[in-house]
Amino acid sequence: MNTNGLPLLSLLWLVPLVGAGLVIVLPAGRAGLAKCVGLLASFVTLAVAVVVTAEFDTTPVAAPYQFVESHRWIPAFGASYTLGVDGIAVILALLTAGLVPLLMLAGWNDGDTDGTGLRSRGPHAFTALILTVEAMVLISLVSLDVLLFYVFFEAMLIPMYFMIGGFGNGAKRSQAALKFLLYNLFGGLIMLAAVIGVYVVSSGEGTSGGTFDFRELVSMFSPATTTVDPGVLKLLFAGFMFAFAVKAPLWPLHRWLPDAAVESTPATAVLMMAVMDKVGTFGMLRYCLQLFPDASTYFRPAIIVLAVIGVVYGAMVAIGQRDMMRLIAYTSISHFGFIILGIFVMTSQGQSGSTLYMLNHGLSTAALFLIAGFLVARRGGARAISDYGGVQKVAPVMAGTFMVASMATLSLPGLAPFISEFLVLVGTFNRYWVAAAVGSTALVLSSIYMLWLYQRVMTGPVTHENEGIRDLVPRELLVVAPLIALLLFLGFYPKPALDIINPGVAHTLTTIGQTDPAPLTAEGAH
Repeated sequence: MNTNGLPLLSLLWLVPLVGAGLVIVLPAGRAGLAKCVGLLASFVTLAVAVVVTAEFDTTPVAAPYQFVESHRWIPAFGASYTLGVDGIAVILALLTAGLVPLLMLAGWNDGDTDGTGLRSRGPHAFTALILTVEAMVLISLVSLDVLLFYVFFEAMLIPMYFMIGGFGNGAKRSQAALKFLLYNLFGGLIMLAAVIGVYVVSSGEGTSGGTFDFRELVSMFSPATTTVDPGVLKLLFAGFMFAFAVKAPLWPLHRWLPDAAVESTPATAVLMMAVMDKVGTFGMLRYCLQLFPDASTYFRPAIIVLAVIGVVYGAMVAIGQRDMMRLIAYTSISHFGFIILGIFVMTSQGQSGSTLYMLNHGLSTAALFLIAGFLVARRGGARAISDYGGVQKVAPVMAGTFMVASMATLSLPGLAPFISEFLVLVGTFNRYWVAAAVGSTALVLSSIYMLWLYQRVMTGPVTHENEGIRDLVPRELLVVAPLIALLLFLGFYPKPALDIINPGVAHTLTTIGQTDPAPLTAEGAH
């Protein structure tokens, strides 16, 4: 489906990529122009994403994948340039396209210095890297060819590596960038073996050689018709799942995330946690479940255990943090645990909640991390919670927005993450009530670390070092206001997002042959 014949999905990822190319060739002395061109490219990308979302058909008779484009790429290997979106991909593409302009505004000056002096082309490189990551995330979300997806799933690591190591604020940014790259490259290497395995196996299933077409592979590997050894399919599932679990990240493969987030600029950290890492959980929903439904069911109990551990672990470790940015980074590990839990309980409420959680986590994490970043920048990079106090007296708007973002992070009713977390727990309870009960303890733990953070940083007497802290300036308000507005709007009215998400979830459950279990009664819980 195209609008007026336009290849919208190609435009969706090519606009930021072309924008990155234009930015990087601008003269070194035109930093302001480079930033403006990058910002313009991000807004054009957002406009395309809005058109795709508005034109997406959510009626029951609609095709599961829409705006499909298909062209020959590498015929000898059965690879094609095939794009298409379901409701899950649409929501995540809209989140990506919506956050990038805000991150550019938030990190407007991030490329200007590196702690040792002015960079002659720093703004050009930083802006181009953001747009490149955006382009690679977007094509990963809209790809319907497994090889095409893999190429960009891996390629996005390179620009993100340079953003962390080249433009980070921390003294250990080089080590953090290398750790990020090694973890994710190792996961990608395992996935490459699985991608090759999928092609080899499909050669024996099909009549015209191997293929990387996702829709054909789903049909080939359907439990009702496939002749592939179940053990082989389990190995292939494990290869995909390992790479996605590193990217997401799932405990205990999370160790790279806190260091990378803390050593990056706030805009880079949000791009990584709120945008790039969602490709991991998206991959679980699309590739792990739909290509390998029986293997997903086989490994489901183990993955649910790891997800619940991640939920509780992330929350408990966050309580013990004394570094503000590291505390926020650990909250994301807990939230990713909830997202993965909802995916693998394989219920409509769980998977709808998980997809909505991906959207809401992106908004709440962006708001919280960016506001904290604005505050830290005003104190010359001081991240220790003990360095602050009484900020609400000198910067009331900053304190108020930080309060809303904090309450969203702990899933306060009336704010967007509440309904998504509620749906995940409801969807989990009817199939694994013990997992739901243990996971719900994170609600209490999150209240502890977020309220403690706000109390220590924002309330109490104003310390001498904090007397000169300025409130949010207009550029920062332009970043924060849309995020706060969306957290409030989706908290009270999530229907527009769920109307787009639910058909994609229904198609996924139908593809993997799962139905919602009967409601669990009080007698059944014993």
